Amino acid sequence: MNRRSLVIRIVLVAAVGVAIAWAGLNRDQFDPAQFDAWLAGMGIWAPLVFVGLYVVATVLFLPGSLFSLAGGAAFGPFWGSILNLGGATIGAGIAFLVARYLAGDWVAQKSGGRLQKMIEGVEAEGWRFVAFVRLVPFFPFNLMNYALGLTRIKFLHYIITSLVCMAPGAVAFTWIGYAGREALSGNDTAIRYGLLALGLFAAIAFIPRIVRRMRGGETPRWIEVATLADQLRDTSVKIIDVREPDEFNGPLGHIAAASNLPLGELSDRLTEISAFKDKPVILVCRTDKRSASAAGLLKDAGFRDARVLRGGMEQWNRDILLSEGGYSGERA
Repeated sequence: MNRRSLVIRIVLVAAVGVAIAWAGLNRDQFDPAQFDAWLAGMGIWAPLVFVGLYVVATVLFLPGSLFSLAGGAAFGPFWGSILNLGGATIGAGIAFLVARYLAGDWVAQKSGGRLQKMIEGVEAEGWRFVAFVRLVPFFPFNLMNYALGLTRIKFLHYIITSLVCMAPGAVAFTWIGYAGREALSGNDTAIRYGLLALGLFAAIAFIPRIVRRMRGGETPRWIEVATLADQLRDTSVKIIDVREPDEFNGPLGHIAAASNLPLGELSDRLTEISAFKDKPVILVCRTDKRSASAAGLLKDAGFRDARVLRGGMEQWNRDILLSEGGYSGERA
């Protein structure tokens, strides 16, 4: 990085920092009633102005929930939901890019220890982690926008996942804002809208648990192809291929160090690998679905470190066997 680029980055970081500090010191001055009246005076430009302000608020760490409530009160449940979601998504995307291009290189050079492990863990989960923090309303929205920008998660995956997974919360907050306005005007339907919003909040809280059950349990611990390739000569690591024997010896081949224990037989053959209960056990299949199920089985049986090869043998062949200079000799 040349000196000019460094100076530009420092100035931009300082500007963003000053803006965030100013917004934080003045956040108590935000009056939803005055804001609603001010928007009403904007006429046909009100929706565009509202989205722009929501974007700025997101970047400057102002509470997005207040804007969502104001959006519901000003534009109603339908258009309010669309405008709130649009403003939150655009703002989240800008904050992500600010963190990535203003601080990403510095963090990559300076991060180490626990911080680096945390970043690597987030990157390994990719869009799944983004979906989780968007669906669970306990993670600070504004902070996570910047934090995720420090990882190598693809921007397109981040923005699409954020858009989809923030929708339930956006709708819930919008309905509450609309219900509050209707209640103040004496409309008895406000109670119904409020109950619908509370029901949606309850559904959001249960979504991560439902997703885990649909996927067959908790999210497994992953290991990447490159990491496993570096550990192949470590005799303390046990590699188990849970495919059927015909697949094990089929076109995809198998990792030479792997033992073949089909998933359907694994429960009855745990004694064969009992010596590895306190050692790393790597599970492999064609992709990673059966091996994820096997990881859950081993965890229930007391194995402390069961990991799943992300992408299975398909990914292994792409990254190792078919790459120039890749690790050779791993097919049987």
